[in-house]
Amino acid sequence: MEIREVFARNLRRTRHAKGLSQEALAHEADVDRTYISSLERGVYAATIDMVGKLAEVLGVEPDALLRRASKPSRAKN
Repeated sequence: MEIREVFARNLRRTRHAKGLSQEALAHEADVDRTYISSLERGVYAATIDMVGKLAEVLGVEPDALLRRASKPSRAKN
């Protein structure tokens, strides 16, 4: 999965977990709602500064928005 897709998925998941609409997140981050929508669809790539700003608004560390989902470990028999 491309890092842009990872960021898009994590941004959407985190926003939902915080109970924020795209509009509310955009307002708090001082960006347009359509920009948030485009980030969540992977249309635009966020700058490192924007990753930091969105993470701050969402109350998470920036790496949480860039972290790939860990693969479940396989138990050895």
